[in-house]
Formats: sequence, C-alpha cells, structure tokens
Amino acid sequence: MAKSIITDPKERTRFLRFAVVGVIGAIVDFGMMNLLTQKLSMSLVVAGTISFISAITSNFIWNRYWTYPESRSRPIAKQLAMFFAVNIAGMAIRLPILHFAEPPILSIFNGLHLNIPLTTAFLAKNFTLALAVGIVMLWNFFVNRYWTYNDVDQDMDEKPLHA
Repeated sequence: MAKSIITDPKERTRFLRFAVVGVIGAIVDFGMMNLLTQKLSMSLVVAGTISFISAITSNFIWNRYWTYPESRSRPIAKQLAMFFAVNIAGMAIRLPILHFAEPPILSIFNGLHLNIPLTTAFLAKNFTLALAVGIVMLWNFFVNRYWTYNDVDQDMDEKPLHA
C-alpha cells in the first residue's frame, strides 16, 4: 500500500529530492534558453524547445540516480519515455494556468497600488508562473512516483540495483 509523503519520512525525502531536482531542471531550462537566444540568436521557440528537452533529460537523470536509485526494473529507454510523457502532460496543465490565471492575478496586483520599482505585470507573470510550477510539480511527482517509478519499494534502505 502506498504511503503518504506527509506521514512517511522516506516518501517525504523522495518528494524533497524531487523538488531539488525540479529546481536544477528550472536552472537548466532558463540557462539553456538564455544561452541559445542571447549568444546564438536562436528564436525563443527553438531555444525553448531545446531547453525544455534538456531540462527533462537532466531531471530524468537526477531522479533515476538520486531520487529513485532503486528503480531499475524497466529498461532506461522505456522509463525515459514514461517520464517524458508525464512532463508533456504537465506542460499541458501548465499552459492553461498561465493563460487563464495571469489576468486576474494582474488585476489583484494592480489593485494593490504597490509602490515598488518592479512592475505589476512582472510580479503577476512571476506569481502566475510560480503557481503553475507548484501545481505541475505535484502532478509530476505523484504521477512519476506511482507510474514511472512504481517499481520502487516503500523502503529506501534497499540496495539499489545497477542499470
């Protein structure tokens, strides 16, 4: 029976590792996109696609070897395809949040009449993105935990199998 990340310290550790990996992935995504657009003058669409794939690849490697080191019952290519599918579905969740949540959040920030150097549009975009990232992170964690990495036993103390 699956244990809760709230009550099981081992599952909580997996969740925290997954979150750290997500931060690393965001750094890869933004860094790669900025490098490709600023230094190589690529379009945002091309650079964003490359950076997204790079981030997913980074996240998969970190999750396979650090968050779920004991997950080895599937061939690596199949597990990567599953992980990639979950992330694509996460993107499908993220885009409507970004589209529909930004206008009301912008209205809220405009209504606050903040007297700070940052624009309300900048704040609203970043708050909206943070909301979307948080929701999608939960989706990605739970679906990957119980589908992509469902071969992981609840006991993290098992010795990992080698790929």
